[in-house]
Amino acid sequence: MLANIFTKTIRDRWLGVAIATGSLALLLLFAMSMYRNLDLGIYANMPEAFRAILGVPAEADVGSLAIGVLFSSYGAWVLVGLMIAAGSASIASEERKGTIGLLLGNPKSRTNVLVSKAASMVLLTGLAAAFLWGSTYLVSGVLDVEITGMAVGALSLHMFVNALFYGFLAMAIGAWTGNRGTAAGATAGLMFVSIFAVGLLPFIEGWENVTKAFPWYYFNGSEPLINGINWGHIGVLFTGIALFVIAAVIGVNRRDLRGQNVGITLLDRLRSNPMTQRVVNRLAGSVRVSRIWIKTLSEHQALLIITGFVMFLVMGVMIGPMFNMMPAELMDMTADFPEALLAAFGGGDVSTPEGWYQLETFGLMAPIALMVVTIAVGARALAGEEERRTMGLLLANPIKRSKVVIEKAWAMVICAITVGFATFAGVAAGSLLGGLGMDIGNIAGTCLLVTLLGLVFGALALALSAAMGRGKVAVFGSIGTATVFYLAASLLPLSESVAGYAKWSPYYYYLSSDPLLTGMDWGHGAILAGLTLGLVVLSVVLFQRRDLRQVG
Repeated sequence: MLANIFTKTIRDRWLGVAIATGSLALLLLFAMSMYRNLDLGIYANMPEAFRAILGVPAEADVGSLAIGVLFSSYGAWVLVGLMIAAGSASIASEERKGTIGLLLGNPKSRTNVLVSKAASMVLLTGLAAAFLWGSTYLVSGVLDVEITGMAVGALSLHMFVNALFYGFLAMAIGAWTGNRGTAAGATAGLMFVSIFAVGLLPFIEGWENVTKAFPWYYFNGSEPLINGINWGHIGVLFTGIALFVIAAVIGVNRRDLRGQNVGITLLDRLRSNPMTQRVVNRLAGSVRVSRIWIKTLSEHQALLIITGFVMFLVMGVMIGPMFNMMPAELMDMTADFPEALLAAFGGGDVSTPEGWYQLETFGLMAPIALMVVTIAVGARALAGEEERRTMGLLLANPIKRSKVVIEKAWAMVICAITVGFATFAGVAAGSLLGGLGMDIGNIAGTCLLVTLLGLVFGALALALSAAMGRGKVAVFGSIGTATVFYLAASLLPLSESVAGYAKWSPYYYYLSSDPLLTGMDWGHGAILAGLTLGLVVLSVVLFQRRDLRQVG
């Protein structure tokens, strides 16, 4: 199989793509079945500007809202996430696992390896976009929902090119740095900043054209679901892709590749500094493995720093002053927007500072940021050690399996607290800079709840990692579950007959009590903490019972 790198890469990644796109198709079925039961009058009275934001034409059937909401946001994010993972792993992951030498030991040049990896990304992304396109018509046919005025094929093409743009950017960074965490973190950070800028800047007078500096604008700025393919925007994205491919080829051919993980971690740097050497040595102990949680933190330092920076500066500090820049017309629109549907996007009354921050930061971005970190740590905690064939070395020390799980879980908790605190500090500073007068205690309570929410799904990833020993299963399983629970918490309240089932979703115990206005709900916090603890205990049990794999 190694003789054909393209086929090997397809074999390694097709299952994750199939699970992700299949889950999106099922979610579309669920969402469309819920939306078709709503009163059409909700959309008839909706301001035109909001229909444009949601990607819903005035003549559209209410059920077709699901296409715009699910594919223009979640579907695009999932495809981009898949390609960032593939692009960042194309070279950097082979170096980290020590398999790059095996690949290059075949009669294959570095360029050939990179091109084969790139071709597999293009094929998998194309198949995923085509499947989502076809599933839209299948689902609408099964539910007898007419899709009027929807250019689904155009949206699918934009999703395809957009995903490749970020995937090849991650590949280029990974080819130059050899660090998968840096490649994935930097690219994901750019994606989050772009989504935020494109969603917010058009509402600030004089800033409308600034959105064209952000890549996400060329994905959905022309509203392809309504207006069809914008070949100019497609051309911009393809130009970026071509430049990233060239940069990746140059980078991988100029750099000395590492046959194993020999990178210098943050812990190593602190140990080499005379000012911090004594403190770090006390924390780490005489044997490096005696503090597994420190080792785990070092492995995720790049992702943690980038995510914390984005949440502090972009989604925290910058949001506050921007509230005062928003036009009064936009604030007045929210009075006509259906409360239940606004809640589905994580927002409240955007005419208030609390509702503004809930919509822009706490509704989606804060949970996503926390889950990116906790799921990454949880999924790689045990499965990563097995896939790198270092679990045997780890357990050769006088360490119980239960201690390995607990210390890995502790590292995940520290990472979550770090991102949660960065979010708190950013929002508090943004409120102060913008003169918004938000209650510091309520901000802290909300950040604590979102930290606990992130830990629930991080602990789920840890449990899947302990049970299956496969990182991809842990990642996609926990992300898929989180998406299902989010949509359940958002869509179930729209129907009185099933609204009570929303309490089965962890998201219900995050924002349902309006913590930015009412403060910390300790009962809800206890439920989220209890779920996390229960999943960690389950991880210990599952890991102790399973036979470990010592080969890839």
